Amino acid sequence: MSVRSELLRAGLRWLIKHRNHRDLTIEQHRRFITVAERLVPDPPPTTRTIPVDADGVRADMIATPASDADRHILFVHGGAFIIGSPNLYRHLTWRIASAACARVMAVDYRLAPEHPFPAALEDVFTAYNWLVARGTDPGRIAVMGDSAGGGLVFSLMLRLRDEGHPLPAAAVALSPWTDLALTGASLRMNATCDPMLRGDDPPLFVNDYLAGADPRAPYVSPLYSDPAGLPPTIIQVGSDEVLRDDAVRMADRMREAGCQVELEIWPRMPHVWHVFVPLIPEARRAIERIGTFVRDRTGYETAAPRARSAPINLPAGGRRRRAATVHQLKNSVPPKTNDPLTKAGSAIPSRANCSHTTNR
Repeated sequence: MSVRSELLRAGLRWLIKHRNHRDLTIEQHRRFITVAERLVPDPPPTTRTIPVDADGVRADMIATPASDADRHILFVHGGAFIIGSPNLYRHLTWRIASAACARVMAVDYRLAPEHPFPAALEDVFTAYNWLVARGTDPGRIAVMGDSAGGGLVFSLMLRLRDEGHPLPAAAVALSPWTDLALTGASLRMNATCDPMLRGDDPPLFVNDYLAGADPRAPYVSPLYSDPAGLPPTIIQVGSDEVLRDDAVRMADRMREAGCQVELEIWPRMPHVWHVFVPLIPEARRAIERIGTFVRDRTGYETAAPRARSAPINLPAGGRRRRAATVHQLKNSVPPKTNDPLTKAGSAIPSRANCSHTTNR
């Protein structure tokens, strides 16, 4: 682990972890994020970021000189379902676009509590289908998300599969939040050593998103689903995260269902360390791994001519769609997705608590 990462851990403890989140309102959380957005470095001048209207859902289409015009990543940001935006990730998404040699479509989904479940899933579902309807080959699409957005990536793929829509070629989940029932042992075991989040942080935001929905419903918590048939997936998580077991158990669940999944546990990395890419080398290496994974599974050919200079001609703007109701989504879930999770907590590394081991 680099010296810079150790310094970052210390800074996160002082700046974020020691804040009393219980005394902060959602509006105060959002003001903090607004300030943080101003500090995020802008992409290079050669990066094109175009606001688009994806059938009523707002999104940004990001392309760099390395991006192939016919390969895409649908990016779903994190933020506990209550904060966040594509703009907060603008220093990361252009790097993902370059590493994967693809365009990145970052979805600006609706946030809770104003728009609780299933609004965010509905927006991501709509944006993906809009991308496919424009003629994009699903075999050249990867879906990617971090934290709450990582959970939404799995929920999206489950709904696409259940409703007979074409699945993407690959998925990437960064420190995903997959269990809103909050049963992971790492919530307690890593409460001290996680440099960024406390074990009692996730429960603060669950009710705002659920608004009465079952926390073990598959589209809410993909950990309780049958993931059979989902595409190849890479999951990256830090060894000290309170949400580490959400990633480990989801990978275990996918293996049991016969899915191709790669789980990487990075030693001592904070929650979604990728966003600290201007500061730490581990973030750059993780992004390189993601780029390789996506290129290998979305038809990237180094010798083939690429239409990288093609302009992005897309509808701008974006009005909000009305979300499907909880009742509608619940009734659309086939029985097999409601199988109980019988092995919660299995396959957790033996040195998981404040571990310096990694599955890389």
